[in-house]
Amino acid sequence: MAGWVIPVLVSGILLVGLGRRVDLLDAFVDGALEGAKLGVRILPFIMAIYVGVGLFQAGGVMDVVSQALSPLAHLLRLPVELFPLMLIRPFSGGAAMGIVSDLLREHGPDSLVGRTASIMEGSSETTFYVLTIYLGAAGVKRSRYAVPLCLLGDLVGFVAAGWAGRVFF
Repeated sequence: MAGWVIPVLVSGILLVGLGRRVDLLDAFVDGALEGAKLGVRILPFIMAIYVGVGLFQAGGVMDVVSQALSPLAHLLRLPVELFPLMLIRPFSGGAAMGIVSDLLREHGPDSLVGRTASIMEGSSETTFYVLTIYLGAAGVKRSRYAVPLCLLGDLVGFVAAGWAGRVFF
């Protein structure tokens, strides 16, 4: 059934467009042009996120911050090895996936660290990336409450992942 969802959806959109007598080619070209303009408009924001993440990783800041937060890991009953993932996940999904891959290789997929890292990867979002795209596309300059609330959501997801990893595995 999954293989039919997209063809049925596209066919349905085309049939509705034809039924309303919409010039489908012009509508497609207009939409593609709008998408290209949006891509150009948000490109600087995306580049800023990637440069920041690269500097964060290459400069060794992640290791220093992870060590400084190790008492918090013990308080939250989270493995210290997960802090690099928790620090990088709000910025970059690709970098976070690399960290998860390293954790799985080092500790094994069936270890507490491996399973908890997998849960964390699925229960959190690339907050700054998403906010950069959405707020940049909408032209929002002041995101007063969005950033703290999204980061709080990530923290809740990380703590819940640690709890689920301990309780279920």
